[in-house]
Amino acid sequence: MNSKDIRPKPEAKAVGIWIRVSTEDQAKGESPEHHLERGKAYALAKGWVVKEVYDLAGISGKSVIEHREAVRMFADIKRGHITGLIFSKLARLARNTRELLDFSDHFRIHNADLISLQDCIDTSTPSGRMFFTFQAAQAQWEREETVDRVRASVAIRAKLGNPLGGPASFGYQWKDRKLVVDPKEAPIRKLMYELFLKHRRKKTVVRLLNEAGHRTRKGALFTSKTVTRLLQDPTAKGIQRSNYTTRDEKSKRCVAKPETEWVFNQVEPLVTPEVWEECNRLIDQSLSRQRRPAKKPVHLFASVTYCECGERLHVPSNSPKYVCKACKNKIPVADLELIFVEEIKAYSFSPKQIAAYLAKADKAAQEREDLLVVQQGELQKLKREIARVYELYQNEQLDADGFGGFYKPLEERRRQLEHDIPRIQAEIDVTKIDKLSAEEVATEAVSLHKNWPILNSDERRQIVETIVERIVVGKGEVTLTFCYLPTSKELAERWRKGWDLNPR
Repeated sequence: MNSKDIRPKPEAKAVGIWIRVSTEDQAKGESPEHHLERGKAYALAKGWVVKEVYDLAGISGKSVIEHREAVRMFADIKRGHITGLIFSKLARLARNTRELLDFSDHFRIHNADLISLQDCIDTSTPSGRMFFTFQAAQAQWEREETVDRVRASVAIRAKLGNPLGGPASFGYQWKDRKLVVDPKEAPIRKLMYELFLKHRRKKTVVRLLNEAGHRTRKGALFTSKTVTRLLQDPTAKGIQRSNYTTRDEKSKRCVAKPETEWVFNQVEPLVTPEVWEECNRLIDQSLSRQRRPAKKPVHLFASVTYCECGERLHVPSNSPKYVCKACKNKIPVADLELIFVEEIKAYSFSPKQIAAYLAKADKAAQEREDLLVVQQGELQKLKREIARVYELYQNEQLDADGFGGFYKPLEERRRQLEHDIPRIQAEIDVTKIDKLSAEEVATEAVSLHKNWPILNSDERRQIVETIVERIVVGKGEVTLTFCYLPTSKELAERWRKGWDLNPR
């Protein structure tokens, strides 16, 4: 049996349903049960599995992010228990703009999807990903505004020589908002420079300091990293450097600011400038011998191409092929790029067929919307009829048998309509969202396929890293998985056959 025949099917996407219906909305007939059924119907139509329901019915949208259901939802997203959240519309997720941006950030960081049915936003589709882009841009703008205000105040405090919130450099202490020599630590800091000039090895300095019983400010043993940082800190030669680092948003690590933003203040030195300069010259020589330039990847699909056995494919030096080291499966570099370009071309299948598909999607959506209006009107009429029958019974104008004869058929039809209406709404949601997705895929694919020959290698590499999630090379088949996109075969099949937009 071929290994492909025993390969397990991909696990269905696990999602949660978010229900927040205010008391005012409930008064208008928007029950939590209705929103739940609509969400379940949408998940069923997409082939997803509903793992959790987060019920905030009756809760105000002013601030929900700290509600226990929201906290539980965030935890489920973080641990991968669910990878998407379905809700009726953005206003039902959160009315507070800041909280909505926080929701968007959390989902984007953990590669999870937001699905707003009424707003036609499904971030598992290309068009829906635009929501993330806009929300992330808004959040970034707000963060940068805050950072700019803080940065301006930091620069002023730095120029005044005031503390910026961090600890004083080892060997110094803050006293009356000024940096002064610490009588206990200063001798140890001086000793570091003396030992390094004598032995010229940081590990030797570390060993001698620890053997002599010296410890860091927190009582820990000295390390090579700590000693290097202190030897390179210019505070020891009488120059306090501040406002020279910031935290990188992506890596969350401290990185150096442009030197034009650095602020220097004079303080009491611990060693002479000559001693400090000589120590740092020796450190720079040592580091230059250790540095090796990183090997830049030169092959277009090197980071995303895997063998069907699970191993990543590599291009050996002086080889024109991607090769699996485990099973020796291989594919020529040129062939893989050709397959990729043809896959992109498949998304731009035919302008006429795309137009026909989109027109049919519009027609199908309108038909379902017309049916929805009819069903909703019938439901309201039934509710009035049920109320009238009940009033007749209460006024003793109907006996129990007569009441039952009228009431039971009406109630049964009411339950049927309340079950059907969310399903019809879900069919409309699926049609509209898939239509938007197909339209954007087609537009972008046409543009990408047209411009691919004139792109340079770096531009091509950037596009591959952006849109390709994984390429799996089998013995006679290559499977490309694009980020959030349906397969080109599926999309082309929809356009070719018109896709059944009226599920029974």
